[in-house]
Amino acid sequence: MNIVLSFIVAAVVSGTPLLFGTAGEILTEKAGNLNLGVEGLMYMGGAFGLAGAFIYEQNVGDAANGFVAVILAIVCAFLAGCVGSLIYSFITITLKANQNVTGLALTMFGTGVGQFVGEYLRIKANGYVALSNNIKGYFAGSPFPKFLQDLPVIGRLLFSYNIFVYLGVVMAIVMAVVLNKTRTGLQLRAVGENPSTADSAGIEVEKYKYIATVVGGGISAVGGMVYIMTTAACVWNHTGLDGIGWLSVALVIFCLWKPGNTLWGSVLFGALTILYLYLHLNFIPTPIYKIFPYIVTVIVLILVSSRQRREDQPPAALGLPYFREER
Repeated sequence: MNIVLSFIVAAVVSGTPLLFGTAGEILTEKAGNLNLGVEGLMYMGGAFGLAGAFIYEQNVGDAANGFVAVILAIVCAFLAGCVGSLIYSFITITLKANQNVTGLALTMFGTGVGQFVGEYLRIKANGYVALSNNIKGYFAGSPFPKFLQDLPVIGRLLFSYNIFVYLGVVMAIVMAVVLNKTRTGLQLRAVGENPSTADSAGIEVEKYKYIATVVGGGISAVGGMVYIMTTAACVWNHTGLDGIGWLSVALVIFCLWKPGNTLWGSVLFGALTILYLYLHLNFIPTPIYKIFPYIVTVIVLILVSSRQRREDQPPAALGLPYFREER
């Protein structure tokens, strides 16, 4: 029982960065923009999020407040993702450039920027970038009182996670409600499905595309910060985020472009990424374990395509530039 509980808890924690990365990309794609630069955005979010908390602690010293450090990390990561997504948006929405190529360029750009910031921090810290144990506790510890965490079984399953798990759950639920139950969400989805019709109905297509892409990129970048601050224990690692962004893109397909599905999809993907630590079979090499999420995504994609249900398909205008004069 302890092993099973440990595995479930670890899967939730491991899947939380994917939850943010995937939810952000879903918001972007709902507006018709296919941003393959999630990997770069998460690198930027991880580097700038750590930088915000690290520089704050270095300047304040022992008086540093953990709650303030968490807020700064979130804000810095979100703004970094917004800036990266704004560049992508200008190139693809205003200049009508190819979204696939621009997204791949953003991956390389964002990864480079993240590596640069991480290296700058390393030099500034004389070789080692990490937060103090006191500040780390605010990122890794549970926001609930200890008596709740100590409850048999329920305590570990519901109250033992870091604060980002609960923020991620709230974020996914709010996004699902906004997209499916509000006028703004309806108009946003209309832009992703048929921008010319939406434009004819008086909806500002470019405005919705910009907002969804920039905000979605900021949310994805927060996922990179969550990974660095939790899984990587607040220590910068130049290769630590490799592949996380691509997993998030794959999870978008797995979740059928529905924010609500990210709540269980991220846990499943998180479980698959750490499965080799709990179920190690000698005849299966570790790299094979690490491609399990992609294999599952391909299987789901085949099943969904064979069913041919419209509600399980991507937005109809996904990846296509909108030329108003052609409507």
